[in-house]
Amino acid sequence: MFSQITASAVNGIDAYLVEVEVDIAPALPAFTIVGLPDAAVRESIERVRAAIKNCGLEFPSRRITINLAPADIRKEGPSFDLPIAVGILAATGQVDSALLEDCVILGELSLDGAVRSVSGILPVALNARDKKIKRMVVPAANVKEAAIVVDVDVYPVKNLTEVVQLLNEPGHMLPAIFDLAELQALDDPGYEVDFSDVKGQEVVKRALEISAAGGHNVIMVGPPGSGKTMLARRLPSILPPLNMEEALEVTKLYSVCGLLSPNEALITRRAFRAPHHTISYAGLAGGGTYPRPGEVSLAHQGVLFLDELPEFKRDVLEVMRQPLEDGHVTIARAQASLTYPANFMLVAAMNPCPCGFFNDHLKPCTCTPNMIHKYLQRISGPLLDRIDIHVEVPRLKQDELMSKSSGEPSSNIRARVRAAREIQYERFAGTKIFVNAQMNTKQMKVHCKLNLDAESMLKLAIEHLKLSARAFDRILKMSRTIADLSCAETIGVEHIAEAVQYRSLDRKYWG
Repeated sequence: MFSQITASAVNGIDAYLVEVEVDIAPALPAFTIVGLPDAAVRESIERVRAAIKNCGLEFPSRRITINLAPADIRKEGPSFDLPIAVGILAATGQVDSALLEDCVILGELSLDGAVRSVSGILPVALNARDKKIKRMVVPAANVKEAAIVVDVDVYPVKNLTEVVQLLNEPGHMLPAIFDLAELQALDDPGYEVDFSDVKGQEVVKRALEISAAGGHNVIMVGPPGSGKTMLARRLPSILPPLNMEEALEVTKLYSVCGLLSPNEALITRRAFRAPHHTISYAGLAGGGTYPRPGEVSLAHQGVLFLDELPEFKRDVLEVMRQPLEDGHVTIARAQASLTYPANFMLVAAMNPCPCGFFNDHLKPCTCTPNMIHKYLQRISGPLLDRIDIHVEVPRLKQDELMSKSSGEPSSNIRARVRAAREIQYERFAGTKIFVNAQMNTKQMKVHCKLNLDAESMLKLAIEHLKLSARAFDRILKMSRTIADLSCAETIGVEHIAEAVQYRSLDRKYWG
């Protein structure tokens, strides 16, 4: 007796089909799984046996061989439980195999036959659509995630009994329908925090507005309690909403990691990831024995916030160089090389010295010059060069703290940012670049032309601040963004002047 079920697995963030071949032979009872299964897949033997029996179905007392093809790729996780169980039931004639053609089945089984949720359903559904597969049977908890993909009928099941009824009585269950309200949430993600909560710090707010408009990285330097974290947490609220393509890409990442909330179909908010400074190399960049996306990928299309930047291990910080430049991170292992998207905005915060009060107008600094130098040198020059905007966040004065007036709301700032982004979308139409921060040298020559006065000011800035070639490029890109915010076609002296001031900390702290 033989049957074949189509399942699926995920490699990186992309899915591929797996054929679950079931052979039942008249011999002494045995249950074998081949095809490079990991421990979780091998343990499915006992879960499947108990689930079939506890649902009142017959488990054959014969030799059962399961082959997971292709056999040269390692299979991971419990998502093969349900296709293996259905394969055994189909081979023994307990379910009708007519609906098994053009159908992908996934799910983890509990001992009583309940079907539990699994990770990676969205990439599987997208791959099924690309392969022209018509139907999917998924856990009920994953139905919204799968139903967002059109042209694939998705059938949610809560237990093995419902799967048997679905296959034996095709009209018993209707496919799930995606709720269009999820798409409307893209235009109004509804952040809980708002820039109107922030008192004072107008210079820093302006820097973050420029950062959001052009996709620029930013570092904030200031004493404890000056509002660095508060400002950073509100940056996603002024970013343009995710479009459908971006939302699907982000949701795929979270689906693979199993981080989607129950019954969540689509991630509609820009990510804000704030890992602790004790994070490991693999935790930030991704990796592990079985590679998984790290924080730089989970912050894709959003914000990665590193608080107390000098406290991070130097080798951990240096791993960000590639994703900051390329927008993706590559994890190489002996068996395979995986690439995860990592197009994020880096926002870092730090104190100006170990005690935190260097240049503070109220508390005196207790650090020696050598202590301050060693503290600042924990951050390498190449990493600082990749951070476009350096801005100082001073302590708020008493009248600013006691003020009852509200600041400008995020909605107003977001409107200006969206207008600037629209200009950039038109400018880079037909390319893979979307914001000014991603411009290469060739595009900068076309879009960042300066008049003589602007050139003179930039030359003085380079000489005075001793800027590197990369810092020079960053100033040009920032100037282009500032010009876009003011709807100016050409870059003027005022745009260069404002951009240069966001690199002035290079000399004050790291010079």
